[in-house]
Amino acid sequence: MNNTDFTTTLLVDLTPKEAFNVINNVRGWWTEILDGNSQKLDDEFTVRFGDVHMSKQKLIEVIPDKKVVWLVTDSKLNFVDNTQEWTNTKISFEIAGQGGQTQIKFTHFGLVPEVECYNGCSTGWTYYIGSLYKLLTEGKGTPELK
Repeated sequence: MNNTDFTTTLLVDLTPKEAFNVINNVRGWWTEILDGNSQKLDDEFTVRFGDVHMSKQKLIEVIPDKKVVWLVTDSKLNFVDNTQEWTNTKISFEIAGQGGQTQIKFTHFGLVPEVECYNGCSTGWTYYIGSLYKLLTEGKGTPELK
């Protein structure tokens, strides 16, 4: 088993604090269809993408201006046989200043090529991390709309 978690890195002209705040604005870049809170340790939120994807996240690690980690506590992916493939995976944002810019390393731990949803989910993450980049650099993301 390869166990190569899906990961990508962004470099932006913001401070780590600004980047941290934008990442936590989940409605601004991932989906407006969000119930709950996504700001501080132990917050929990649920996102939905039509009848195709539902997942519940809990913020299990929050280090201001440095790191945010979500634990997926429940999921339902209606386009794969194992609809709970995301359950117990972790979604991580590591933030670090780098030469006057800020680097954001996004990793979905457990989203590996061996799981059935990898192709569809990695394509989805590529789009939504692009939306995060737009929110960070242009002030407006392209989240899933209500």
